[in-house]
This record gives sequence, structure tokens and C-alpha cells, in this order.
Amino acid sequence: MDSVDQIKQEKLIIYITLPLSSIIILTNLIIIMGIVCNRQLHDTPNYFFLSLLVADLCTGLALPFIPRMGLHRSLHFRSCLLVHIFPNFLFLSFLFNLVMVHYERYLCIVHPLHYSQFWVHRCFPVALLAVWIPPLLYASLPAFGWNNWTENCHNLSLNTNTSHTKVLNDILSEDEPAVYGILLPGIFSILVMTSRVLWITRKHLHDICTLNRAVERTEASEHEHRLNLRYLKCVAAVSLTFLVCWVPYIVYLHVSVVLLQGDFRKSSSLNIILSCTGIGSMAIIPVILSLANRQYTEPVCNLLMKIRTQCTSRVRDPRDRP
Repeated sequence: MDSVDQIKQEKLIIYITLPLSSIIILTNLIIIMGIVCNRQLHDTPNYFFLSLLVADLCTGLALPFIPRMGLHRSLHFRSCLLVHIFPNFLFLSFLFNLVMVHYERYLCIVHPLHYSQFWVHRCFPVALLAVWIPPLLYASLPAFGWNNWTENCHNLSLNTNTSHTKVLNDILSEDEPAVYGILLPGIFSILVMTSRVLWITRKHLHDICTLNRAVERTEASEHEHRLNLRYLKCVAAVSLTFLVCWVPYIVYLHVSVVLLQGDFRKSSSLNIILSCTGIGSMAIIPVILSLANRQYTEPVCNLLMKIRTQCTSRVRDPRDRP
């Protein structure tokens, strides 16, 4: 790769990832502090969400390094392993935590009476390990010689002009079916659980409206209209979240396969833009979930209100004036 092109790609990565990564890190830190400082939120569901926020925070830290995985650079063998293992581990752990949070909430809505009897609550440490250990093991597979590691290392020893990063990229590109076996099923399971929750919510809403009409013997009341409007807003928010957060990442997955099959060097800039926007938009999902919960945003709002009140009182106090 030409040094000029590499410098341009490095600048492109910084311009795209730095603002998005900063927003993700700062927002997650604020929400994490709000959950930790509020003892009322110290329960199993919020612990799962706290684990998701930590994973999202790590993803924000790793976001500037993920696009660099596709660049052809001459790195030392151990440095090459670190560059590929840790970003993969952090992003996979984020996806596993996201699936676990949706699964826990899905059980709470579908089986509210037997919610506390499921293994997610009875074996909380095991469930927490299940979203961190498998991603670490899977991301570390190239370090243990998986997928023709010996053959590629032998080719590397014969050809000294071949970079370690290119060899490791060839190894990881052979694992695309396995990666798709983790990523796409995880995304599909989240979509299925979300759709099922919306369907159950719609059914409960219809039952409430039917009982309300049977008691009052009137047409649709204003309360029913508010419930229907609230449900439509929820469906619109879920649909918008899918379009903004999930679609860019799904597009990135499919386009990256095409780029790997073709001339990757000519399309590296396109792959950088798609990877930054796709992974960055997906990392915003926990922030959206946090903003939708008043318990997470209330401590921050109260703190801002106190700061505003103190600043306003100091400005209005005549003793503070010269």
C-alpha cells in the first residue's frame, strides 16, 4: 500500500471514529455512574444492562481500531494478534450482552409469573460469564492456530515480503461462515424477540380496550386513544431504531464480503466508511435504550437541574455583584 494512501485512510478513520467514539464513551460513563449511584437499580435486570453498558463503553474505545484491522500494514506478529483479537472480542461481547438484555426482558414480558425461576436469574454469574467468555475464546482462536495457521505461517516464512497482517487477514477471511453464524443469528434473535414483545403488547392493549368498553358501554374513550397513540409511538421508535442502527451494520456485513472477494485494496476507503458507520450506529443502541428509561436518565436530569438552579441563584443574588 502506498504511504500516501495509508495516511489518507488513517485520517479518514480519525475524522469518522473520533467524534462518534467520544459520544459513546461519555454517554455510557454518565449512565453507568447513574446506575451505580442509585441503589434502587441494584437488581438482576439492571446488572445485565450495566454489563451491556460496559461492553458498549469498550466498543467505543475499540471503535477507532476496528477499521484499521482491514488495512494492510507490516506489524510484528504479537502486535498483529493484539490488533485483531481485542477488537473482535470487545465487539462480540457487546453483541452477546445485547442479546442477553433482550432475552431477559423478553422472558419478563412473555412469562411474568415464572420470571424469577428461569436460569438467567437463578444462575446470574453463569449468565454473565456466558456473554464474556465465549467471545474471548472465539476471538482468540487465530492465536491457537485455527484455520490453516501452520500453512499460512509456512508461506509467510517462505515469502519475507508478505506482511503478518495480510496473512492474518487471509486466515480471518476464511472464517466468514462461522462469523456469520454468530452475528446474523444474534441480530435475527433480537428482531424476533422485539417483534414478539410488540405483538404481545398489542394483544394486551386490545384486551384492555375491550374490557374498558364493556364496563363503560361507550365507544373508544380518550384513554384508549392515548394508549393506541403510545403504542404507535413505540412501534415507530423501534422501526426507526432498526433503520438507523441495524440496517447500516447489516449492509456493512454484506458489502464487506463482496470487498473481500474482489480487490480489497481499491475499496479499502469504502470499507472504512461502512465499518465506522455500521459498528458506530450499532453501538448507539444501548444509549437509545437508556434514554427510553427514566430511571437511568433521572439522576443526570436532577444533577443538571441542581447545577442550573445554583447558577441561576448566583446570577440573581445581588450580593455576588460588584
